[in-house]
This record gives sequence, structure tokens and C-alpha cells, in this order.
Amino acid sequence: MQNRTPRIPQQPAPNHRAEFDAGLTAELAAVVTAARRRALRDGDRQIDTAHLLHSLIESDPEVRTAFDGGPQLAKVLGYLVQRSIGYGLRWQGTVEDSGALPVVEGAGALPVADAGAEGWSPSAASAMVGAYRRARSLGRERAGGVDLLVALTADRRCRAVEVLERAGVDAALVEDRIVEASSQG
Repeated sequence: MQNRTPRIPQQPAPNHRAEFDAGLTAELAAVVTAARRRALRDGDRQIDTAHLLHSLIESDPEVRTAFDGGPQLAKVLGYLVQRSIGYGLRWQGTVEDSGALPVVEGAGALPVADAGAEGWSPSAASAMVGAYRRARSLGRERAGGVDLLVALTADRRCRAVEVLERAGVDAALVEDRIVEASSQG
């Protein structure tokens, strides 16, 4: 069967098996695939943190519980949809690099081997590495959506956090809710 997942130019076709083996849950691997498709549809050369946030919110119920109810989520999705149709936040054709997270070399068998990986903004690549490291620090072999959301919110200068702020969401509060829930569970 032919893989019908669109590819970002000059990026190899996604290998879903490799993503699963790379330390991601099946759900997070699906988020990565959706973010890749979204970037391609948006005409972006790279997956950025806003693509990841959009896919996370759409597909991961656990991620949605980290927000303060439906109206807040609706507003965040509104900004993300505006961006995907070319209205509102204008980042198309630009590379996201907040510089807030260090470039990570040799992150192991992640779908993003290092923060300079082709097809990924430096901030998105660092967030993926951060998600994996968070999962490992909590004794899990695979990173999930909540791990990625924590990594996204930790980078206060990334596009995902800019979307959250414009929607009136305090990224630090979202991160705190997740960390607190993790320590209780």
C-alpha cells in the first residue's frame, strides 16, 4: 500500500514504524504526522511549534484537559485555524527559532535526531527532544502528547506560546497544571 502522507520538500517520507521505535507513543507519532501534513498544506518548509500545538489539541484529549475549559480551547484553535488559512498570525515562509532551548546534538533515535533536523524548525526539534527527555525522567520509554505540551510551554518564545498568549492562555499555568497532575498520578 502506498503511503499517502504528503511530504515537505526535501524531507524523507515519514516512517511511522521508526517514529514508534523512536520513543514516541503511537498517539504522539500520529500528532507528528498530522503536523507534517499541516505544514505542507500551509506551504511551510518546516514543522514548527504551532503545527505541533494545533495537532496536539485536535487529537489528544489529555492535552485538552490541561486547558481551562472549552472557551479557552476554542480561542486557541481559532488562532491556529486563522494561521493555517493564511490569516492572522503571519509566519509562513519563515523559520522559527526562539533560541530559548539549546541545540541538542545526538538525541538518540528520535524522529528529530538533533535540533538542526531538516523539515523541523529548531524550536520544534528541541521541543520533541524535550518531550522525550521528560518522559524518560518520569520513567517512561515513550513520550506522549502531554510531554510535548510541557516542552512547548517551556519555550516561552516559541510560536506555540505566542498563539497561547494571543488567546489569553497563560503557558506557565498550563505547564504547572500538567506538572502537578504528573506528580499526583
